[in-house]
Amino acid sequence: MKQYIFSALLLFTQLVNAQSLVSGIEKAYSKFENDPQLTYGLGSLTVLNAETGKVVFSKNGTIGLAPASTLKTVTSITAFNLLGSDFKWETTLGYTGTIANGILSGDIIITGSGDPTLGSERYSQSKREVLLNAWKTAIKNAGIKKINGRIIGDDNLFGTQIIPLGWIWQDIGNYYGAGASSLSWKENQFGVKFKAGKQQGELTTVTESTISLPQLKLINEVITGSPGSGDNVYAYSAPFTDIIYLRGTYGIDLKKTIMVSTPDPALSLSYDLKEILNNDGISVNGVTTTTRRLDLAKENYSKPAHILNAYSSPSLIQTVYWLNQKSINLYAENMLKTIALKQGKASITENGVAEVQKFWYGKMKISPNAMAILDGSGLSPENRITTMAMASILQSTTKEPWYKYFYESLPLNNGMRMKSGSIRNVLAYAGYHKSASGTPLVFAFITNNYSGSTSAIKQKMFNVLDELK
Repeated sequence: MKQYIFSALLLFTQLVNAQSLVSGIEKAYSKFENDPQLTYGLGSLTVLNAETGKVVFSKNGTIGLAPASTLKTVTSITAFNLLGSDFKWETTLGYTGTIANGILSGDIIITGSGDPTLGSERYSQSKREVLLNAWKTAIKNAGIKKINGRIIGDDNLFGTQIIPLGWIWQDIGNYYGAGASSLSWKENQFGVKFKAGKQQGELTTVTESTISLPQLKLINEVITGSPGSGDNVYAYSAPFTDIIYLRGTYGIDLKKTIMVSTPDPALSLSYDLKEILNNDGISVNGVTTTTRRLDLAKENYSKPAHILNAYSSPSLIQTVYWLNQKSINLYAENMLKTIALKQGKASITENGVAEVQKFWYGKMKISPNAMAILDGSGLSPENRITTMAMASILQSTTKEPWYKYFYESLPLNNGMRMKSGSIRNVLAYAGYHKSASGTPLVFAFITNNYSGSTSAIKQKMFNVLDELK
């Protein structure tokens, strides 16, 4: 009898707590959607029970909205499902031709398979100096002291369209708009250092750049900004260009390196390898180039017949961690193209998107119309996804063996594990939290076309999410 009473009281308490949670979210969301900042905008919030998938609360949950970088949660979860948590990319260093008396009569070729972490400083094994020294050592161990041939970066696997559909001109020249090449290098970005003018309005001076591409020209049009105005510098370029325009303002009191996207990562890598070889006395007599450039010039080359080094990237677990922690668009785009490749399709963005849609329809009957997306990172303002679809995908991870790693990849924000996303007039959050009563929750919260400041709408969204605590 006592056990029956206890069970009844426990059930009653759980019911009261659940009703209180729903009531709190409803009141908070009603206040939010009637806020003046949303007079011309639209919000959507879906909250699910993370264990059962049952809907706790959903408003506008089936309306597609631009998700910004919260789309990276969908891309990384799909990658875990289709590539596997232990997946690694492999980059090879090889040569063609023959070696005689220390002279290679042939080409050195670096062949990429899509590793976005190659040359990244985030992992001990992928650092620029570590890789270049390993490749130099492999070349020396093969008895090569001179190269009568070329250094070639093989970037053919992902084709020449390295920018997804829908990305805007103002983004693609900057570090976060770096293209998804099959042979990436240093996260496809480099730094530019400025010296401000003596007074506001004067032209700045570029004092240094951290890239070794002799044909790359930086056209500096950045002017000196007022004290405290900070970094308002934008780089304007296109994939494979040799000219980058730098525009905007650089605060007179600013001391910051501005990061810019590398137009031709494979060529940048090839030059860096040539430089380290030359510095160690291994001369390279041929040109430094890429397979794309050779194809364009209709020049011949062949696949390497001899492999000197096969480098494996960090695991997908490690890559997803930094993808979500630092919101690295490049990582998401390379994962999307790799998904297409592993499913037997040409490794282009559109095929990756189709495979993501196909997978979630097959697994959870999520309609492709609920995931009308153009990329894997969320940078395109034309992306559309529903909060119901996103929350459902997040909820599906909780029973997976790799859930712990995905969960830990999400930043701590507002005391919750969640990924944020922000582009022009878009702010979004997606993640997990456990309520005060112990109910595990998963949520997706997107706001589009709000007016006023981002900081103000952010706090109002946090006020709603606080009801989940």
